[in-house]
Amino acid sequence: MKIKVFADTICGWCYIGHSRLNKALEEFKDVQFEIEHMPFQLNPDMPNDGIERSRYLEIKFGSKENAQPMYDRMAEEANKEGLNFNLESIKKTPNTVLSHLLINLAEKENKQNQIKEKIYQSYFIEGLDIGDKEVLINIGKEFDINEDKINEFFNLENIERVNSYRQIANEKNITGVPFFEIGNDYISGAQSSSNLATAIKNNLN
Repeated sequence: MKIKVFADTICGWCYIGHSRLNKALEEFKDVQFEIEHMPFQLNPDMPNDGIERSRYLEIKFGSKENAQPMYDRMAEEANKEGLNFNLESIKKTPNTVLSHLLINLAEKENKQNQIKEKIYQSYFIEGLDIGDKEVLINIGKEFDINEDKINEFFNLENIERVNSYRQIANEKNITGVPFFEIGNDYISGAQSSSNLATAIKNNLN
């Protein structure tokens, strides 16, 4: 069964949704799932080197104080999933194109779920710059993905392919993530694992 997940790697709700989907999948141990990562960039015009997080919060929300209630709620929901977000450790909001490419590369070896988890963890818990090629290479190495293979995959053609997913999202009227395509069902937002499991069950019949 194929499940498509539109997500961005700096989206905390996407990390929560990722965790909830994994919990839902545990209910179907006899089912073979193919999880396809669909890149969605919350900030498609982000400079390649990213920007300081404090500056990003000013641009996006007017100030850190304005953003705080939303981040507090997100961290609270994350905590319910056993995810201990450490948002204060994040110093930079990165360009996420290369992180999406690493997940796409990992799909070729069926390691996308583990790589995606590690990228989320690196950003939201460890505060690492997941737009930095060296950080991503180290993540890849952890899962036996060769550095040369990563460097080769991080090319202009593949970057443009990631950017082309904007059009796919537009055609599907996707304006926010996470967004799940489970069979004939379309689910927006970090829904509960039980809701995701119900959608899976309905589409197995």
